Amino acid sequence: MPVALLLVCLWGAAACAAGLAPRRYHWPFAWVLIATGIPLLGFVTLSMGPAMGVIGLVAGATLLRWPILRAGQRLAGLLAPQEIEQPREHPGE
Repeated sequence: MPVALLLVCLWGAAACAAGLAPRRYHWPFAWVLIATGIPLLGFVTLSMGPAMGVIGLVAGATLLRWPILRAGQRLAGLLAPQEIEQPREHPGE
């Protein structure tokens, strides 16, 4: 078994264990998993090829779905055009 695959399995087990922790620890664990998962994804891609890198990216995204959804919501909020409220015209004035 390649070392990269073993490390990915350990990372996945750590992600599942983090999900079992009390709720106040979820986001700190998520940041640690993201910080360790990015270099691990690079190592998997380097040692096992780009196809396994994409599979690892999808697997990591399914385990860390809430940080990804929140980042997407923030990005959508930044990219959305800001509506400027126009004064309304009142009839009879």
